[in-house]
Amino acid sequence: MIRLTRLNNQSLTVNSDLIKFVEQSPDTVITLLSGDKIVVRESAEEVLARLIEFRRSVLQGLSVAWDSSALHTHLVPPSDSGEKEPDK
Repeated sequence: MIRLTRLNNQSLTVNSDLIKFVEQSPDTVITLLSGDKIVVRESAEEVLARLIEFRRSVLQGLSVAWDSSALHTHLVPPSDSGEKEPDK
């Protein structure tokens, strides 16, 4: 989620996953996947910078929370390969 400012100076938070594209002409217009449009005070470059910063923080959070022990696999001996062990 990124925080932006409407033209009337009201703050809003936008779900960055829903942004389809950002245009600068002369106001910055954000088009969402739903087709809704939002006009904001920030430049297209600033919106992009905030998007990148947000995504980077999410990915860094994942890498910190990642449990490296989950990468280890436990080998389980085959249960029954059809061969019987010789009687002792």
